[in-house]
Amino acid sequence: MDKHDAQGLDFPCGEAPASGEAKEVADGVYWIRMPLPFSLNHINLWALRDGDGWTLVDTGIWSTVTVDAWRTLFAGTLAGPVKRVIVTHMHPDHIGMAGWLTRKFGCRLWISRLEYLTCRALAADTGREAPEDAIQFYRRAGWTEDAIETYRARFGGFGKMIYAMPDSFRRLTDGESIRIGSIDWRVVVGRGHSPEHACLYSPERQLLISGDQVIAGISSNVSVFPTEPEADPLGDWLDSIDKLQQQLHDDVLVLPAHNRLFHGLHARLAQLRRSHHESLDRLRAALHEPKRVVDVFPALFARPITSDQMLMSLATGESLAHLNYLVARGEVQSNPGGDGCLWYHRQ
Repeated sequence: MDKHDAQGLDFPCGEAPASGEAKEVADGVYWIRMPLPFSLNHINLWALRDGDGWTLVDTGIWSTVTVDAWRTLFAGTLAGPVKRVIVTHMHPDHIGMAGWLTRKFGCRLWISRLEYLTCRALAADTGREAPEDAIQFYRRAGWTEDAIETYRARFGGFGKMIYAMPDSFRRLTDGESIRIGSIDWRVVVGRGHSPEHACLYSPERQLLISGDQVIAGISSNVSVFPTEPEADPLGDWLDSIDKLQQQLHDDVLVLPAHNRLFHGLHARLAQLRRSHHESLDRLRAALHEPKRVVDVFPALFARPITSDQMLMSLATGESLAHLNYLVARGEVQSNPGGDGCLWYHRQ
């Protein structure tokens, strides 16, 4: 029996498979779940029957636990060659094992160009000292010197979660059609959470492999990073919500990267849109007087933002995404203060 939530979604596929197992959720489409060493402790991956072998969509983080789980799958349900590895976007839980898998099977990585190049650039930071641009970025946001020292000590960790990247790739482009086994999948690109996130949509089967672009129960992080401090990823994210609602049917079965599979795409897109607009309204109200980035955390987050460096980085990036959205639309202005921070206020 389908299980429904209070917001109009239903979850028809039951419990997730155990690590090292695969569960068929549509003809030739298998659900895999791998563990993650974070508070969000899992990722959903997909194996698509492709003739006498498989196409894999997303790969898990690079770890011995993930390697063991893949080996168990290849010795069982997923026996047969892997013909290609498709990655929705460049975050380590999605791309971490792509190099290992493509080398093991001698196959190609399929990914959008911006995701591939961005991942290569970030992985190259491994072992490098934190750049001065990044230090100034967090100082302008209002970070303390202790927080900045912690950032310096942990800088370059991205590449440690990724097996050596393939040196070439096959580019995914928005709107192209890919035949995998007996199913035609259309690439639908979304932006905001990452530069050029590729979802896979089957109009005939009404299936959507959504990656992190649409998830039930949680909203993907939408952040500004030191490499592009004036970026407007929230504008990109909201535009992508509109695009998905216009291009995709509401009755698709959504196969997301986290949590459960669900029906109710348009309801979930409406929830995501509404949540960000409510956050923007709270931010507008908070900016009746000048504030730094760290000062707007209470307006945007229900939980306290502690000194944990990962949490601080995510909160800073997401706060800047909302501030930059208002700046780009002429509602808010930023000015440097004598303390070296940027101060934001309503026009």
